[in-house]
Amino acid sequence: MIAKIICFALNGLEGVPVEVETDVNKGVPAYEMVGLPDTAVKESKERVRSALKNSGLLFPMNKITVNFAPADIKKEGAAFDLAVAVSLLKASEQLVGADVSDTVFLGELALNGDLRPIAGLLPILISAKGHGFRKFLIPAANANEAKFLGGAEIYCARTLTEVVRHLVGTAPLSPLETAEFAVRRGKNSVDLKYVKGQPMARRALEIAVAGGHNLLMIGPPGTGKTMLARCIPTVMPDLTFEEALEITKIHSVAGILGEEGIVTARPFRTPHHTATTVAMCGGGNKSVHPGEISLAHGGVLFLDELPEYNRSTLEALRQPLEDGKITVSRAGGTVSFPARFMLCASMNPCPCGNYGSAERTCSCTPAEIRRYRRKISGPLLDRIDLQVEVDDVPYDALVDVREGESSEAVKARVDFARRVQRNRFGGGVHTNADMDEGELARHCALTAEGDDILRAAFERMNLSARARVRIVKVARTIADLDASEQILPRHVFEAVSYRIVEK
Repeated sequence: MIAKIICFALNGLEGVPVEVETDVNKGVPAYEMVGLPDTAVKESKERVRSALKNSGLLFPMNKITVNFAPADIKKEGAAFDLAVAVSLLKASEQLVGADVSDTVFLGELALNGDLRPIAGLLPILISAKGHGFRKFLIPAANANEAKFLGGAEIYCARTLTEVVRHLVGTAPLSPLETAEFAVRRGKNSVDLKYVKGQPMARRALEIAVAGGHNLLMIGPPGTGKTMLARCIPTVMPDLTFEEALEITKIHSVAGILGEEGIVTARPFRTPHHTATTVAMCGGGNKSVHPGEISLAHGGVLFLDELPEYNRSTLEALRQPLEDGKITVSRAGGTVSFPARFMLCASMNPCPCGNYGSAERTCSCTPAEIRRYRRKISGPLLDRIDLQVEVDDVPYDALVDVREGESSEAVKARVDFARRVQRNRFGGGVHTNADMDEGELARHCALTAEGDDILRAAFERMNLSARARVRIVKVARTIADLDASEQILPRHVFEAVSYRIVEK
């Protein structure tokens, strides 16, 4: 007898339907798997065999052939275990009367028959819904991840025995109740009110978050660059449900999803400067996994001590910073991951860190300073919209007991600017940093005086066409924070003032 069960394979962030066909026939006992399964899938033979026996079910001593169709798609991981077990039970007539034709089965089996969670469940469920499937049977350990998916009938089981009893009708499972998404903003150990001094850096940070712009802070060590960067999540807008789902899909595939089952706060990724290009961009020897820039999607990628990163790793950021996505090609396949993040970086002005400081003496030679700064290429600097100096804070300011403006107050202005942008663009484009040439022409007209300021800066600072566009986008954000429909000369002048780093 032949039984057919639906499962899904994962290709990047997209689920691909796979039909698990099992043929149980008379003949010399054998157990074969075909259809391009990887090692983990082939090993499911022994997991399924033990799970059936330890669950009090019969493992047929016949010639068994399991086919994963279509055969030209590589099948990876242990998510097919449950589908193989159910198809084997159906083909050996142990699920008499059970209708399994419209149910998607997902889960890894333990040797004792327990169901273990799988990575990448949410993108699979979303893709399966897109293919018209509405009934799913998944491990109970994945319930928190699945409960936010509406419009589906999801059953959660802890063991293979529960699955069988549900299918034959002796102990039906109750469908999983859909949960409402809620943003959780816990108490943060950092807050802008604790930052002493640095008014220009604080202003640049606010503009960067309001418009989704990239930010570079340059200054001596110990001036608060890292603390300012860690305050960014406290002023970022709350996640929408759609954004949370998209980010959760990436974290689910990477296997780093928390117990809540959904991401409720924007990511803040801080890879060490020894991170490789593959770790930053994504990849792998066999399957392709998201890298740091995709894990930072919808949030912040913070690169502390920027010149210490490998140059090839930094250069790999150039295309994602422009396109908001990255296509990774490896032996295991070609996969596209979203990578629309806010880049925040910090660096010292020179090897000793004291160049340009009003309080400290630099011990570096001009050649050493040039060599140090050339670790960051001009094309990468072009893609960083705001470049701001962070200098030493006077002692009196450090011991001042008065608190500065809080993150909550700054976030209120950021939220206002983001609402202005949402109303302006509608769908698709979310922030000023995402504008294309069409939106730029429609929404970023400069006055004659503003254009004169930009022209003078363009010629004197030897700016590129990309730098000019990014200055205009920053000026648009400054105008939004100022509740101004028009970009005024002062907005252009301030935007120009944030291009300080020599190439």
